[in-house]
Amino acid sequence: MRCPTFANLCSGLAGIGLTAWLLLPGALNAQSVQDQLPEMGTAAQATLSLEDEYRIGRMVMRGLRDSGAIMEDPEVSEYMQSLGLRLSSLAHDGNRSFNFFLVRDSAINAFALPGGFIGIHSGLLLETNKESELAAVLAHEVAHVTQRHIARGLENQARANLVSTAATLAAILIGAMAGGSSDATIGAVTAAQNLAIQSQINFTREHEYEADRVGIGLLHTAGFDPTSMASFFDTMGRRTQLGPDRVPELLRTHPVTSARIAEARGRANQIGATVVAPDSLSYALTKERVRVLNTPAGVDPRAYYKSLTENEPDLSLAQIYGQALAQLMAGDAAAAIPTFTRLRDQYPEVLQFHTALGQAQLSAGQTKAALDTLERARVLAPRNVPITVRYGEALLQAGRPKRAHEVLLDLFNNVPPSQEQIRMTAIAANAAGDVADAYSYMAEYHIMGGDLPLAINQLELALSVPNLTDVQRAKFLARLKELREALPKERARMERATQQRPAPPGG
Repeated sequence: MRCPTFANLCSGLAGIGLTAWLLLPGALNAQSVQDQLPEMGTAAQATLSLEDEYRIGRMVMRGLRDSGAIMEDPEVSEYMQSLGLRLSSLAHDGNRSFNFFLVRDSAINAFALPGGFIGIHSGLLLETNKESELAAVLAHEVAHVTQRHIARGLENQARANLVSTAATLAAILIGAMAGGSSDATIGAVTAAQNLAIQSQINFTREHEYEADRVGIGLLHTAGFDPTSMASFFDTMGRRTQLGPDRVPELLRTHPVTSARIAEARGRANQIGATVVAPDSLSYALTKERVRVLNTPAGVDPRAYYKSLTENEPDLSLAQIYGQALAQLMAGDAAAAIPTFTRLRDQYPEVLQFHTALGQAQLSAGQTKAALDTLERARVLAPRNVPITVRYGEALLQAGRPKRAHEVLLDLFNNVPPSQEQIRMTAIAANAAGDVADAYSYMAEYHIMGGDLPLAINQLELALSVPNLTDVQRAKFLARLKELREALPKERARMERATQQRPAPPGG
């Protein structure tokens, strides 16, 4: 009973095999990987540093984002990050930042990447029945990161390096999304690369039990039901009785036994009384939002709610929200506006109702009404990310790019941005005619994605724009100098890694 290898950990995630991934627009190729990543070294030489772990995770995130695997929705992202940080902030690892995101995939699975990147499949979120179950999965994955199980597994690798690990892991992650089998994906990776991992990277049985123990402690401290971890895995385990084809990916990548479930339940009961907070409304609303956004292409999202009302005439508040959202996503924004208006007026403290109403009004061509709605929301919650992003979208559609640039830049300067937020700020700046700033924002976008050469190129373009102010020129030059000094160090590390590159199988 061991936790998954990197290959198995990611099966069911999503993707298209390494060769196809390398052909995706903007995806990393072998040379760009080598330009970015440092040497991992051998087990005898050094332990994988936190910085190196982050580099691996960032590389994989870039591939996932470029393939469209990540659900880039401000409301969903805000909830996932908020819930994840509620748990990770209690972990004893003050030197690490965490990034929680949702993968657009109906499989019931979750995974932790090196560097604190933790992904939850949309299918898993929809499978949970209470917020504590979702928190339990996140807590388990957080524990894998804080206990450095990935680095400890890599220490057992002889002559492994970041290039082979990151490229292979990314290929497997993205490869599984296309629906290919795990064996076929691994075969494609091996055939496509002349870099090979000498042996599989395993989380040991002890690591899995340790992640359970630490995760249960996090649940208790954060005010979630600590028994939820055992109960959720137990519920998933009952699916194995339905046949091999019905086994959730979560159990393939996180194999459990009755002994492990019993230990987790016993440990949770030993903790004592836990003051368990009720499920947040944000959890219920996010679940319905993901249900609608996860609707397969060609399927009407309204069908689910139509069948629901036939059996349950009295919908919950979250289901009413989901039903209106389904109307919006199906192209009937006018039908959704009255519902969102009523919800906003009855529950003005719920920010999701404000942004949904603004979205619907904007989609229906009621741009002024959308601006009014979102301006009112900004008074309630200044610099709230979803509200600001939706307001920026409305300003752009209203032909006010200068104001959109100002609003998004204020958010950029005061709240740590996501890559998608940086990209939108660049779009607004470019539309406003602030071309040099747009290039500089895209440089930050590529820095966050780990592509230093492209970031340097964007800053060089920014410096070539006529009529720069002295402040702009100084800022761009300082950032360019910083990146140019960093890039040779990265390449030097890669040269050392290349010299220690393991031979291909059979070589």
